[in-house]
Amino acid sequence: MSKTFPWIMKYERINKFAVLREQAGMEIDEVANLTGNTARTVYRWEKGETSPNKLVISLLTDKITNQGQNESKKSEFRFIDLFAGIGGMRLAFESVGGECVYTSEWDKHAVKTYLANFPDTHKIDGDINQVNPSDIPEHDVLVAGFPCQPFSIAGVSKKNALGKPHGFRDKTQGTLFFKIAEILDFHRPKAFLLENVKNLKSHDKGKTFQVICDTLNELGYTFHTRIIDAKSFVPQHRERIFIVGFREDVGFNFEDMKIPKSDAGPKLRRIFHSEDGTELPSAYTEVNTGKVLEKYTLTENLWNYLQKYAEKHRARGNGFGFGLVGPNDTSRTLSARYYKDGSEILVKQENYRPRRLTPLECARLMGFETETRQFKIPVSDTQAYKQFGNSVVVPVVEEVANHMLPYILGKKEGHTPKQLAFVYG
Repeated sequence: MSKTFPWIMKYERINKFAVLREQAGMEIDEVANLTGNTARTVYRWEKGETSPNKLVISLLTDKITNQGQNESKKSEFRFIDLFAGIGGMRLAFESVGGECVYTSEWDKHAVKTYLANFPDTHKIDGDINQVNPSDIPEHDVLVAGFPCQPFSIAGVSKKNALGKPHGFRDKTQGTLFFKIAEILDFHRPKAFLLENVKNLKSHDKGKTFQVICDTLNELGYTFHTRIIDAKSFVPQHRERIFIVGFREDVGFNFEDMKIPKSDAGPKLRRIFHSEDGTELPSAYTEVNTGKVLEKYTLTENLWNYLQKYAEKHRARGNGFGFGLVGPNDTSRTLSARYYKDGSEILVKQENYRPRRLTPLECARLMGFETETRQFKIPVSDTQAYKQFGNSVVVPVVEEVANHMLPYILGKKEGHTPKQLAFVYG
């Protein structure tokens, strides 16, 4: 951990200079101008080939500190962002007035995207397993899109046989959910939101979900679950389970949250590039015409392979097949493997082979990029596809956060989430 800047994250995969530059919100050439060095020198710092001197580090840390002091952001509650990915949960909870005071994410490419969009000064840790709960700031809400892992019950079974007591530490030890439970136990935040794949309930024959429920009960939290399909909010069929919990029984009812009818949901034309020159230029379209770059169109070999593969499975009675979509359709679920062949969502092109979605279209499909919000994508296409495929759908979480808000603030009587939302507009 940096002695110069003590909140710098315990993270070895990204060098300290790269993290500071991202958090300062500066480009390579801007750092070069600020420090009086060449861009080539700064690139070498970025890649870790050489290290900048203490004066450079000091200039960057001062810039970040000054940014933090100049921000007069009013917040109604504090939250922490675990297994943060590229910040979908954070976008949602900031939209209802929350202040993120801590982040944990282990993937260096995801951290790069996160820092490009949230260049702030709070602590960011890499491996949450290396973090002591006492080092995490006090908070009102914990949010986490945690990985699904089986729990080993061997130790629990042995203690049962011996008549010895056991608890969540025995059941969940060694899993990432254990860290969530440990933090909940230590800090006792007012509320939490956990997100996972729909199949969490059936994972490991239901044992995983049962241990989670038992653990939350043991910790004294009342909690509620709901499976939500994102196609009411974005043009994508994507079912996820959300677990909302409160330290006290505040009368929260998840079923009271109104979800728009899915058949009236948005269609893909909303997220496609216009391709008629009316859209602002991007890294994914031709400068003069606005057409999506040719590199996103499937090669003849790949397209032929996908068609033959799908036909072979159809002949065997299997359901496998690529997903061919147009502007009036809703897509299948965008997955983290989309970078491989894009087969789950292929965009029709008139009299031509289909194409993949561009990373910017993926950002729109997941609700990160909207008409009123831009989202920076500083990584390669491969990493961008993985990141969006692993993310939450932001407007879904925004709706959940809005529904939780009056219960977090203790203003549930006489107010609706939408009525409270005006405070933060």
